[in-house]
Amino acid sequence: MGGLTNRRVALLGTRKIEEQTTIIQHLGGTAVHRPAQGTIYFDAQYIGDEIKKIIDGQFQWIIFTTSIGIEKLFQIAEEMWIDRELLLALKKMNIVARGYKTINALKKRELKAIVRDDDGSIEGLIRSLKPYHLKNQHIAVQLYGEPSPLLIDWLSEQQTTIQEILPYQHIPPKQETLTQLLEEVLSQKVDALSFTSTSQVRYLFNFAEEVNQKDVLLDALETKTIALAVGKVTGKALQDVGVKRMLIPHDERIGSALMTLSQYYKQQSPYIVS
Repeated sequence: MGGLTNRRVALLGTRKIEEQTTIIQHLGGTAVHRPAQGTIYFDAQYIGDEIKKIIDGQFQWIIFTTSIGIEKLFQIAEEMWIDRELLLALKKMNIVARGYKTINALKKRELKAIVRDDDGSIEGLIRSLKPYHLKNQHIAVQLYGEPSPLLIDWLSEQQTTIQEILPYQHIPPKQETLTQLLEEVLSQKVDALSFTSTSQVRYLFNFAEEVNQKDVLLDALETKTIALAVGKVTGKALQDVGVKRMLIPHDERIGSALMTLSQYYKQQSPYIVS
C-alpha cells in the first residue's frame, strides 16, 4: 500500500502535471490540479532587443537565475538567426548562475559559470558574489517571471549598472481557481499542497490576505494540510509568509518531493523548517 492511499494532493504548478499525477496514483493517492501561478507570457520583441545588447558587448557580467530563461534566450536568438553570435558573446562574459538546472542548461552549451550560489537561493548567490569587485560594472540580470528586489538592491549597493531581463512573466491565475483551492484547504478536502515555485506561494497568500483568510490558511497548514515545497527557494518563500510546517526533499526534484510526501504519511514525522 502506498503512502498516499486515500490522500488528495493539490498540484499548484503548470509543468509535468501528468507525470506528477501518475506518481501520486501509483502511491495510492489522488491528484487535483489547481494552477496557482497563472500562465507564462513571452515578449519576443523585447527579448530580441535584450539579446542584441548582449551581443553588442554592453555587459561585462550576466546573471542567470533559471534554466528556462536561458532556453528562451537561445530560442529567440535562433529564430533571429543570431544564436551563434549570442553563444560567442556569452563565452566572453563573466557568467553567474543560480540553481543546478541553470548550471546544467549552461553546460549543455559548453558555457561555464564563474560564480554560482551555495544553496540554490538568491541569498546564496549574493554570498558567492561578495568577494568580487563589481563597482562600475555593467550587469545583465535574467529574472524569473517577477522582480527580485533582494538581488537588484544588493547589486545597486555595489554601484553597478543593472539591466533586468525577464524572458518570461507570470500572468496571475484565475481568481476562481484560488477561491476553489482556498476552500478545499479550509474544508480539509485536500491533504497536501505541492508548491513548485515562489510565485505560487505569492499568489495564493496574497489572495488569502485579500479575502481576510490568511491566518486561517496558516492555521490549516500548521494543523491539517501539509505544504510540500519542491526546493529550498520555494520553502523560503513559504517561511516568509508564515508557514512553519512543511516538507522539503533533499533532492530538489518533483518526483523526490512526492516520495518525501509519501514517506511522511507513512511515518507521520514531517521535516520542520525552523
